[in-house]
Amino acid sequence: MEHTNIEKIRHSLAHIMAGAVREKFPNMKFGIGPIIENGFYYDFDDVEIKDTDLQKIQKEMKKLIQKNIDFEKEEISVTDAKKMFKDQPYKIELIEDLEKKEGIKTVSIYISNGFVDLCAGPHITNTKEINIDAFKLTKIAGAYWRGDEKNKMLTRIYGVAFETKDELEAYEKMLEEAEKRDHRKLGKEMKLFMISEEVGKRLPLWLPNGAFVRKKLEDYMYKTELESGYSFVYTPVLANKKLYETSGHLAHYKDDMYNPIDIEGEEYYLKPMNCPHHHIMYKNDGKSYRDLPVRLSDFSPIHRFERSGVLTGLIRARCFSQNDSHIYCRKNQIEEELLNVLAMFKKVYLDFGINDYWFRLSLPDFSNKEKFGDIKNEDLWKESADFARNALNKSGEKYTEVAGEAAFYGPKIDVQTKNVLGKEDTIATMQIDFYMPERFNLEFTNDKGEKERPVIIHRAIMGSFDRFFAFLVEKTAGNFPFWLSPVQIKVLPISDAHKEYATEIYKELRNSNFRVELDSNNESLGKKIRKAKMEKIPYLLVIGEKEVEEKTVTVESRDAGNIGAMNLEDLIQKLSEKNK
Repeated sequence: MEHTNIEKIRHSLAHIMAGAVREKFPNMKFGIGPIIENGFYYDFDDVEIKDTDLQKIQKEMKKLIQKNIDFEKEEISVTDAKKMFKDQPYKIELIEDLEKKEGIKTVSIYISNGFVDLCAGPHITNTKEINIDAFKLTKIAGAYWRGDEKNKMLTRIYGVAFETKDELEAYEKMLEEAEKRDHRKLGKEMKLFMISEEVGKRLPLWLPNGAFVRKKLEDYMYKTELESGYSFVYTPVLANKKLYETSGHLAHYKDDMYNPIDIEGEEYYLKPMNCPHHHIMYKNDGKSYRDLPVRLSDFSPIHRFERSGVLTGLIRARCFSQNDSHIYCRKNQIEEELLNVLAMFKKVYLDFGINDYWFRLSLPDFSNKEKFGDIKNEDLWKESADFARNALNKSGEKYTEVAGEAAFYGPKIDVQTKNVLGKEDTIATMQIDFYMPERFNLEFTNDKGEKERPVIIHRAIMGSFDRFFAFLVEKTAGNFPFWLSPVQIKVLPISDAHKEYATEIYKELRNSNFRVELDSNNESLGKKIRKAKMEKIPYLLVIGEKEVEEKTVTVESRDAGNIGAMNLEDLIQKLSEKNK
């Protein structure tokens, strides 16, 4: 694999950082130090590193870089490597794994300023290639050795690096903006949702404002899908072990499922997805070719055992509800159904003002035996991929193809976007599935009176409502469109003398079907405005002496700034149009 120059710089900085840490903590143990998006990290054990140490370590790194240190690669025997790293248990474990799994006899090491690391490389030739003003150590975190919660927690130091100082400064500005838009921060400020350790890690509690927005998302999708020929169902939150044996989830997905629950001597699992339940519903009565396509939709909650290290607010939670549907169709209906789903993606995202997305055709990587090793019919998978590719080409939508990202039961069309950190992320997906109809013995009677297998299209336009909600919060910075805002208008009387008129305004707006609040607290107007702006209220109506006398309101718009005085009738007409 070819590495870019900046990747070599980042990898080399990880080694330089490890050498600098060794200078300060000579007895610590080394984990690993790979490159990551925009930077690098290194894991350490038997050391207590504090945030206040980062500047000192960074300063030491710059000193080392300015020495113009060479990176020298050597190949040594496994026996010599074990001797060399005899006091480094994590390196010994890696060497023994390579020896056992790959049968290697030699390993490569890199030497820089006397610091020796087990490493395949590549690295830069000399530290003079590094711009000392274009990297920065960013944070300290805990990380399980090799990402396994059963292993020891190590200390991880993260850093970012670029080729120029301007790139680093641009990245830092992006991080500042991302912090402002973080849905966890805005969720607290806008009283949208909360997570309590008393309830459990990453089990969201939807507060009234957030619950309102989420219900609006559900109502929107319910209406959209009904108009597109979908039928809605409800499914329980757990199922018998046998169901997931049939579906293959216990074989392929068990690590992401909660432990079984014993109920009267039988094992039950919390539902990680709705598909198997829907397949059983499809089988409930006989189907003719005239009945197809059957489109089932389900907003029921599901539970997945996401590891603590990847939990990110509502984007990666342990309990959520998918905007989930399964289409059961004939083979000659696949392309039309795919095109309909692609059109629905476009409509929904346009309605929510999301236009910075593209599609990814996620294909299998048949060399990955762990994920795709039990695939019996590669031709069927290739046929599925052709259906997806043809539909994407006909739709005119832009897309990329990536191997290895398919589900265990079929290729996927994923909806990709950039999150607030500039990182590619998946909002939603659809999948073509020839696999489950066989496992569940799904059938319909064709026009010749013969039994035939349907094809399943798994599809989630919003992905999960929780995840889509988080993306929406971050993309809008919490500035929901007027129709979606939980509180649309806040009435702010300046003093007690203005409360009576403010209350009249409040009641008129309520009677006109706006979501409005009256802030009658005995606080200064400035404090009331700051609080309302933090809550991202679209319109603030200020009521003072002048407004009472002239029977007007002074309108402050979240998006357009100060609009000035308006009479209530004109304001109601203006905002009624927005509410549509």
